[in-house]
Amino acid sequence: MINIALCLPAPEIEVLLQGRIIAVIANKFITPGREFALCSSDASINLLPVEQCYRSSFLLIAQSAFSQLNSQGVLIQPQQMSLLPNEEQLKLPLLAYETVLVKAWARCELCQIINRPESLTALSQLTIWKTEFLQEILKQKQNIFLTYLRVYQLSKSIELSIKSNSQFVTLPQTINILESSPVLNDRTFAQRRQQLEKLEPPKHPELEELQIILSQFAITNSAAKELDSEIKKILGWSSDSSEITLDSDFVWINKIAEIGNSSDGQTFEKLVRRGLIKLGFTGSHLNPDATGGAGGMDFYTEAPFPIVGECKATKTEKVSDGTPAQLLKIGVNHLGKFQYEQAIKLIVAAGELNDYALRTATEHYMNVIRPETLQKLVELQAQHKNSINLLELKEHLQKAPFGLADDKINTYIDKVEQNIQLRSHIIQLVKNYLQNSGVESTGVDALHGAYFGSKPPQPIKPGEMHEILIELSSPLTGYLGRIKGSDWRSDRFYYLRDLPIN
Repeated sequence: MINIALCLPAPEIEVLLQGRIIAVIANKFITPGREFALCSSDASINLLPVEQCYRSSFLLIAQSAFSQLNSQGVLIQPQQMSLLPNEEQLKLPLLAYETVLVKAWARCELCQIINRPESLTALSQLTIWKTEFLQEILKQKQNIFLTYLRVYQLSKSIELSIKSNSQFVTLPQTINILESSPVLNDRTFAQRRQQLEKLEPPKHPELEELQIILSQFAITNSAAKELDSEIKKILGWSSDSSEITLDSDFVWINKIAEIGNSSDGQTFEKLVRRGLIKLGFTGSHLNPDATGGAGGMDFYTEAPFPIVGECKATKTEKVSDGTPAQLLKIGVNHLGKFQYEQAIKLIVAAGELNDYALRTATEHYMNVIRPETLQKLVELQAQHKNSINLLELKEHLQKAPFGLADDKINTYIDKVEQNIQLRSHIIQLVKNYLQNSGVESTGVDALHGAYFGSKPPQPIKPGEMHEILIELSSPLTGYLGRIKGSDWRSDRFYYLRDLPIN
């Protein structure tokens, strides 16, 4: 139970809740282990204007937070009465009352006293304050009290009226606190604390800059919001989650098979074109909103390789020879014989092909797949971005058997899912190995030894494991981190976030 709150500048509480920072600057030393609510205030230790306190990348957040806080303030003119008639009433100063919402509580984990000027540039790079601001504090106060806070969300926000500029204020009532909703999990917080204590440089400064840009679009753009969330995980600004964030496109992706098995041919064509775009294909004839394909073609992709195709939504009837014959005729007429023959031929049809249709499709190297198969491909791409390698898919579409092609496409889907499962398993292996051994990072040999005792999905060699570890530690994936060694065996890896597969 706590009955006191620490007052901090409003923007600093905002980024504490985001997990972007784990430490604040206090007015005086705070004893480690002390617990308190976090209360937003425009009163702070700031000795300079906002523009001179915070780094430019954080300035917009700071200005917005202060503006929002000021809008919560209430200014009251005290009622007065004059005892002397016809005399002008004396105007007393306005009384300011701020009502703020308290959303979180924190425990002081460490109060680090910093008094070395040469360390301030490194400290600035790891926090939100400008070096000049830190220098000004040190100049006037001789010490900077860098207070490390383990922050937790309150189960229910409380309103608090601020009438004091002191560092701590008394809560109107005692509140119960729980450790069930930490902003950062134990491991992420420990890694961030070590980095800040040792003043280790930021691992991905370019991603930090990208995140700042994305955050400006994330409010109104769902794709930017999703990427912003992923980058925050990579940077350690949020903890890993075992939940899969569903792509909003699943709303229409889940209708591909349903509409394909109906009589709504126009809608089916649009969904197929949208599915191809989702897979990564581009082309001037892939407009998902068009009614009827250009030149009579239902769809035509141009990159990374050409596919010409037909759609056939059917509810009960069989697919006749007219569908593959139409693809052959329209394809040659529109593209020319040479360009048509170079393209992959694809028919997406729900109904069973009659004997003539199957023979025509097979003899003319056409791939015929059901809407369910296309939906599986697109679902996999939506759930695990860029998991579908279109050039590998091309290899499966180019090889026999032709005609009914669901089996060979499903074989490719199974292969992709096995690769994802293997990578998810290796990420968990790194996570569990580090937790059980109590070390911060480890090498390929140790992980390869542990791999065979972890019920592995398939056998792999040390070199193959190293290649996968490199892939998973790329800044563009961000599941693991890598400390580069002198050779591949001396590379060391550490855990960042999970790869959920369910």
